[in-house]
Amino acid sequence: MKVFLSLGANKGGKKSSIKKALKKLGENNIKVKKISSLYLTEPFGYKKQPDFLNVAVQAKTRLPPFELLDIIKRIEREMGRNADSGRRWGPRIIDIDIIFYGNIMVNSARLTIPHIGLAERLFVLVPLNEIAGGFRHRAFKTSVKELLENCKKEEKILRIGAVNE
Repeated sequence: MKVFLSLGANKGGKKSSIKKALKKLGENNIKVKKISSLYLTEPFGYKKQPDFLNVAVQAKTRLPPFELLDIIKRIEREMGRNADSGRRWGPRIIDIDIIFYGNIMVNSARLTIPHIGLAERLFVLVPLNEIAGGFRHRAFKTSVKELLENCKKEEKILRIGAVNE
């Protein structure tokens, strides 16, 4: 199944955390196919914290959505996410979110796909547009590019290069 993930970090070695998370995804039956550029973005929600580095990833997996979520949460914990501030939208060493899982929709207490708030988060839409601007999810009936063009949010977002530079 084609999946799209968003990765972000704003604690420690942000770029190295993203690289490590990408490697761990590959080690867990989540084959990374495309990676967007790195973007420096302002924090969402709680503003009194360092800026984030964000990327979007297109991957392929045979894992069902909840197994994928479990692996992502395990990777976050292994990388130190459990030591985060506990504050909603607070600082974190790594954050991995499932944005799309093919055209499947999930709405449960543990998981919502497409990711809730996607259409209003430039830190997700800008990198995602770079690698999948034409992707249309049936929940939106519009492309990622059109979601980005219609987004009214104003956030600082700056392309700073590739993950492997």
